[in-house]
Amino acid sequence: MEIHELVGAVHDAAWLPWAVQYFFLIAISTTAFLMALPAFVLANEDGLPRARLALMVAVTTGITAPIALLADLHQPFRFWEFYAYTHTTSWMAWGAWIVPAYVGGLVAFAWALHRPALHAMGQENWRFAWIFRWLALGGETNWFVIPLGLITGAAALGILTYTGMEVMIVRARPLWNTPLLPLQFAATGFVGALGMMLVLERALDHSDRLEVRLNRHLIFALAVVAGLGAIWFTLARSGLSPAHTEALASVAGFGVWRMIAVWGGLAIAVPFMIALIQPVHTGWLTGLLAIHAAWMFRWTVFMGGQAVPKVGSGLYDALMPTGLAGLLGVIGTFGLWLFLLIAYTTFMPWTEAGLPRRSPGAQRPARSI
Repeated sequence: MEIHELVGAVHDAAWLPWAVQYFFLIAISTTAFLMALPAFVLANEDGLPRARLALMVAVTTGITAPIALLADLHQPFRFWEFYAYTHTTSWMAWGAWIVPAYVGGLVAFAWALHRPALHAMGQENWRFAWIFRWLALGGETNWFVIPLGLITGAAALGILTYTGMEVMIVRARPLWNTPLLPLQFAATGFVGALGMMLVLERALDHSDRLEVRLNRHLIFALAVVAGLGAIWFTLARSGLSPAHTEALASVAGFGVWRMIAVWGGLAIAVPFMIALIQPVHTGWLTGLLAIHAAWMFRWTVFMGGQAVPKVGSGLYDALMPTGLAGLLGVIGTFGLWLFLLIAYTTFMPWTEAGLPRRSPGAQRPARSI
């Protein structure tokens, strides 16, 4: 008799860091858009400063995310196969239709909101006025903001659904195949979006009132994330959900996962306590910690999840790819987002995004909510 013992294996990760970036950015974009939508659609003038920041985050991350997705496909020019050979039972195939619908609707919604200001800039006597007249398409009314926003909001909900389900249905990986995962993706998306809004508020706006409001929203979002984590652990420990129990058992015996659990708990608790105790003049800190928490959750799920073996014992030594597929890809994605952010704040009149106009020169009446 011969006994062959497999101790471990070294292999490249199947889902590269590009996937982490895509799921991170698209979640931030959709949740930021959902936070921006009510103020513009319901004519809540008091919420416009928050909505403008949310729209900025949604547009810049929403354009960056699909680029990361194409890079993760390994052969990006094959994306057309999603449309030529689509499968109605595949969440990824559904995503191929939902993502373009969302990004197109998002850009159209932002353009419609900025159209009056673009038109006004085109009427001024300066060298580049013709560019803004062209961008405004010769008009300033934007009553169609509301239907555009509702359609894009539905697409945003579709993205939150498909991105969660796309990972959750992978039965071969117990850590992914848990019913709460889509909700955890959505909740941490709100945390990341609020984190970016806090950082941008400190960099661009410097409004203590808005900072306090964003920190209060962050407190609620972090509480939801903590609550979902507590429910996940309770279901796993009690045995009420076999899927969660199997997921916990797959990582419970490893010290590195206990460290990750402590790290994750601190990533939620620390910004929660700071925002609760000192909601003003802490936006830089709570914002960066919130961004870190949202990104860390996805990195742990995707990259750490691939280190858990499907069969056998121990952990796979999954190496991060080098070059553009690895760390440089992560840095490059953030660099692209930063470039879009600079371009947006430089060339777009983002501080003038207001309520829909039904006729030239007239704004829709505002009301407080």
